[in-house]
Amino acid sequence: MPASDFGLAVLGQLTRARNSEPAFLDAHHLEAAGRLLILFERSRLRARTTMNYGPRVGSARGEHANDMGDMALDARRQLAELYGALPRDCAEVVMDVCGYEKGLQDIERERGWPRRSAKLVLRIGLEALAARFGLAAGVTGPETARTRTWLGEGARPVEFG
Repeated sequence: MPASDFGLAVLGQLTRARNSEPAFLDAHHLEAAGRLLILFERSRLRARTTMNYGPRVGSARGEHANDMGDMALDARRQLAELYGALPRDCAEVVMDVCGYEKGLQDIERERGWPRRSAKLVLRIGLEALAARFGLAAGVTGPETARTRTWLGEGARPVEFG
């Protein structure tokens, strides 16, 4: 999964169990954050900090293209839908941590929240985001499932016969 080192590193610290306590975030929270980060990167919302020395690509008339690609527009549409589906504070914290790579202490300081409150809001937001993506903490299904193969019942390749 292409993801920023810092963006998921903050969340990775919350997925480690400490002492005898379970981890604060589960695997489905981290998966939801990774999917959001991929959408965020595709949407090109983060400001570029590097210089592009390549040639400019213009339109047929020689003008520079001011429009975005379809992938970026689709990613922005999906982000807007997710933002509207989550509670406002949760959506902002999830976007700040996963997209803009802000630390939890910075978010608490900016908003004037008490210590460790952003951590709780982040968990609530990631739980709602995971539910929106169809992710859950556990898997349910039949105890045993029939193994499917492309070979028929009792068939073996000639090389192994």
